[in-house]
Amino acid sequence: MNTVRYSSEVENFEQFNLKTQTSLENNLDEYHFLHQKFDRERRILWLYMKPEGRQCFSINLLKDMMAQHELLLENHGIYYHEHIPYKVHYQVLTSEVGTPYNLGGDLELFIKYIKAKDRTLLREYAKLCINVLHPTAINFDSTIKTISLVRGQALGGGFESALSSSLLVAEKSAKLGLPEVLFNLFPGMGAYHLLARRLPTAQVEKMILSGRVYDAKELYDMGVVDILAEDGEGEKVIYDYVDKHKRHINTQIGLQKARQIYQPITHSELMRVCDVWVDAAMQLESRDLRVMERLVKAQYRMGYEKN
Repeated sequence: MNTVRYSSEVENFEQFNLKTQTSLENNLDEYHFLHQKFDRERRILWLYMKPEGRQCFSINLLKDMMAQHELLLENHGIYYHEHIPYKVHYQVLTSEVGTPYNLGGDLELFIKYIKAKDRTLLREYAKLCINVLHPTAINFDSTIKTISLVRGQALGGGFESALSSSLLVAEKSAKLGLPEVLFNLFPGMGAYHLLARRLPTAQVEKMILSGRVYDAKELYDMGVVDILAEDGEGEKVIYDYVDKHKRHINTQIGLQKARQIYQPITHSELMRVCDVWVDAAMQLESRDLRVMERLVKAQYRMGYEKN
């Protein structure tokens, strides 16, 4: 997988070799925008997204997530905790309590690149998103059971991120949706592929074109959300699930491998869709960008509201 880094100027992307930048031993303090917690008994790696300013996929957050994902891939699912290697059985991606799961792509950055007609930098951002999402979608080469826990809102790229896990857990008050049609775009970071694993394609397209934000219960009834939890009980529900199924982790991993064979999601296919998304984004008009600007303001408000 190709990896991307950035300098203090977020526009300056460059290729780099992660192995020369990061020790193979995971350091709980090395990430600023991704808090980690490891449960040694259950072999659960908890990842809490905590981007700056808005609860969206900032470049800083994506960079931390990519570094963590790459380490798990390179170490074949081994996580070093207090200098001791443990085989990770489950990875849970979520947000801190009281914040949205994730409000999606960095719309403020999109507007900047589109106004500057800089297709290259917009594509680099999109590619970084794909590089982060794909390892979860393939369960780290089928070595780890991936779980998403949605509290609050999961919109646009946030919904795509949640869908990339094998198991999607949502608390009852959670809201999930793909609002890109509101600014004349479509979700280009995996939504079609990931939803098509759970729904008929006609229903996938209807969902994308509607721009609706769904209640977690409605998506549970549709089969998109796997487990519905009471508010505040999401983490407990995951612990209960792991305790119930931990003796069958080999079965779970085997099923993930079978699904990847039957419904493969490849990095190259995701990038092909991503290129279509970039081309479409570069065609947006002023009225579309004004809608995006209003949504940026909404992201700032939602980022600080309690759910």
